[in-house]
Amino acid sequence: MNIRIALTATVAAAALTGAATAAEHGAMKIGITQNNVGVDSYQTTYEQAFIEAANANDSVETVVLDAGGDVARQIAQVEDLIQQEVDAIIIWPTNGEAVIPAVRKASQAGIPVIVTNSNIAEEGFDFVASFSGPDNITQGSRSAEIMCDRFKALGIENEAQIVQISGQPGYTTAIERAKGFEDRLPEVCPNVTLLETQPGDWNREKSQQTMEAFLVKYDDIDGVYAGDDNMGVGALNAAKAAGRAGDITFVGATNFAVGYEAMEAGDYWGSIYQSPVDDAQAALQTAIDVLNGEEVPFLNYFDTPKITQDNMSEFTKPVF
Repeated sequence: MNIRIALTATVAAAALTGAATAAEHGAMKIGITQNNVGVDSYQTTYEQAFIEAANANDSVETVVLDAGGDVARQIAQVEDLIQQEVDAIIIWPTNGEAVIPAVRKASQAGIPVIVTNSNIAEEGFDFVASFSGPDNITQGSRSAEIMCDRFKALGIENEAQIVQISGQPGYTTAIERAKGFEDRLPEVCPNVTLLETQPGDWNREKSQQTMEAFLVKYDDIDGVYAGDDNMGVGALNAAKAAGRAGDITFVGATNFAVGYEAMEAGDYWGSIYQSPVDDAQAALQTAIDVLNGEEVPFLNYFDTPKITQDNMSEFTKPVF
């Protein structure tokens, strides 16, 4: 980790040498290319919060773009931002590996790159000034702990069988949340069996279909882990339609309003609390700090605590 931080500091310093400190030349021009704003309410709320935070800062000018989930479009957007000579680029990657050449090109042009929400693959770290977002592996790990604690309370920790609905294939957040869960679960509940994992692509309807297939295939499912509550509620809806929801513990990795409501109703057990407003504001502030020459950690995480039916009164209902 110390090596990565050192490399990042070098990259950031080199970028600032080429572009100079934006504050010296008036407003900082910061471009952002997002993953897919229309795919879920988290990303929609993130964009709104980002624009509001930028508009509230007189020293910032932004170019806000959306890749619509298309890797080729995102690569073209990064190249366009380079041509516009923005001072910094924030990227919410559509694919953690495919965007690396574009990120490298921006870095080589002297433009610091901040990755937001979902990190790129490790081989691209040398071209990134900082990552701003949640620790997805920790989120997956905490979700495993939530699941295990629930099984222990129910007395089924030595026999429970579960399925997993992961996010978009190739997407770093999906990969890391799955890894965090899969690595941690055997440590806390070694006798729980993970029957199968299938992607839900962050989509409620697809996740419902995925769960329908699981219910046909497996007579005994004690738990469902989903990469976010949007997918988790899709799975819940399938189980309700099949009359099997009461026998299954549902756990997500990002608490959405629909998940919170399902928890209130007693149908959904727990998740991880993550604010898209905090996410957006942290990304913008990280870019500003880099451009101002401040020391910024490579992995700039914000906290995402556990939320379950037992402690949900301590948290406000998500707005997304």
